[in-house]
Amino acid sequence: MSDMKSTQYSEKVLEHFRNPRNVGVIEKADGYGKVGNPVCGDLMEIFIKVEKDKAGDDIIDDVKFRTFGCGSAVATSSMVTTMAKGMKVDDAYEITRSDVAEELDGLPPIKMHCSNLAADALKAAIDNYRGKEDSYVEVEHKACAATEVQVILGIDEFLGKGVYKKVDDLTEFDNKRVLILDTGDQSLELALELTNHTGRVILVTSAKYTPGSEELKKKLKMSDVKILHQSELLEIQGTDDVEKTIIHDTDENENYELFIDVVIILE
Repeated sequence: MSDMKSTQYSEKVLEHFRNPRNVGVIEKADGYGKVGNPVCGDLMEIFIKVEKDKAGDDIIDDVKFRTFGCGSAVATSSMVTTMAKGMKVDDAYEITRSDVAEELDGLPPIKMHCSNLAADALKAAIDNYRGKEDSYVEVEHKACAATEVQVILGIDEFLGKGVYKKVDDLTEFDNKRVLILDTGDQSLELALELTNHTGRVILVTSAKYTPGSEELKKKLKMSDVKILHQSELLEIQGTDDVEKTIIHDTDENENYELFIDVVIILE
């Protein structure tokens, strides 16, 4: 996973991007909000658990988020949940995009819409808690800069338990279901090599057409590698080891599950 350019962001933004707080879901949440930006593909989900304090006020006792989007989207989701945790519901509802950006010591102007999404997702979760039926909000904004990264949930959790950032011995993948993320020609070459060890090699790429150099394109087209075009790896899931992944089809704008044994994300 590449990093954001530190010259464009405050240290606080970078810290929340690298170490996001409150990532995850709350089963049987009291409120659920989901905000999507169809232009750049950002998607945010916020879950809240509400309890009464001694004075009888509604307090956000717990809050978690899942985000598919750029680094700023992750940082702002992390910050808005940090801000909201422990607050009165009414006060949390008043958090604005400017509040989020200020807490992060500023955001580049082109990224302000990301903080707006985080605040909107929190509002949607509170609206849902208050009994309003629609917990999904679609927000139109200009797209994020292409230099941003997609953040994949579950990498650290399953590192060494089915997730690999480097590969030494290909024989350990014999007859396994292997998913490889397109991170350049080296990952494409590895995908081709793995077809000698397993009959199921899946390459996930954001490209519309076969990626790589002309030579690699030809080899991939003639190989047994299954290529998932216009796709993003969102999340890696499992109990003790990797069991499945969540893939986002950017062309159809939908998510689906893909059962897998191994995920390779070369650094």
